[in-house]
Amino acid sequence: MSLTEKYAPTKGHDDASHGHDHDLAHHFDNVEQQHDAGNLGMWMFLTTEVLFFGGLFAAYTIYRYKFEKVFEQASNILDPLLGGINTIVLIFSSVTMAFAVRSAQQGKSKAIVAWLAATIVFGSMFLGIKYFEWKHDATLHVFPTADFNWTWAREKHAEHEHHESHEPEMRGLVFNSPKVPQSYIEKDSKNPEAKQARLFFFLYFMMTSLHAAHMVIGFGIMAVIMIYAWNGFYTANYYVPVESVGLYWHFVDLVWIFLYPLLYLLGAHLSAGH
Repeated sequence: MSLTEKYAPTKGHDDASHGHDHDLAHHFDNVEQQHDAGNLGMWMFLTTEVLFFGGLFAAYTIYRYKFEKVFEQASNILDPLLGGINTIVLIFSSVTMAFAVRSAQQGKSKAIVAWLAATIVFGSMFLGIKYFEWKHDATLHVFPTADFNWTWAREKHAEHEHHESHEPEMRGLVFNSPKVPQSYIEKDSKNPEAKQARLFFFLYFMMTSLHAAHMVIGFGIMAVIMIYAWNGFYTANYYVPVESVGLYWHFVDLVWIFLYPLLYLLGAHLSAGH
């Protein structure tokens, strides 16, 4: 038995007499009702996601106004260029996803597979850039763990900003994170701003890692849909799963559109003033 035959939507008990389409599940009256029900379920799920990320955005906003100066300085540690490149990459992934949904509406199974594969490629590029960015963050010791050191991070970032001739040397730190000297640890323990900076980076890594996790989940869903599409499961009358994953992916992209200016551009004016 083929995949298409095994998982095809069930035919109603009296489809012939009621004119049911072969793509219509038996508990729906018509294709439009089935389509609307699928979309409604996805929108309800996305509502819970909005509430989930909304709590993190609210926490960030509250502490951003409470510790404005330090949050701006911490934001300036991040690389807005890499964040901007990732924003463009995700926008391209949204475009390819839109083409995948359009192909599903037209009943073009192989085109669905191609466009979803392109979406995964762009998403993987985003995660690759993010990996190297996090790797560089680790060299500055801004991960909110036991070796977090705000004094070290600010000093090394200042060296990078003011001594462009040493940039290759600084780039080398990406793969060889030095241990923070004891003197920096002592300075940081006496610096009240260190705890505020740690809070910024805790929120930064929490939000960006959760966003990345949502992308990985999206890859898995798209991979399954690609298998079904390759076997001709979706038609011009039934493409709800493709449209649903499209809504999910656009939501993930939209979250990043908000994260980028909030996290990366908050302290942009500081670098302009150096």
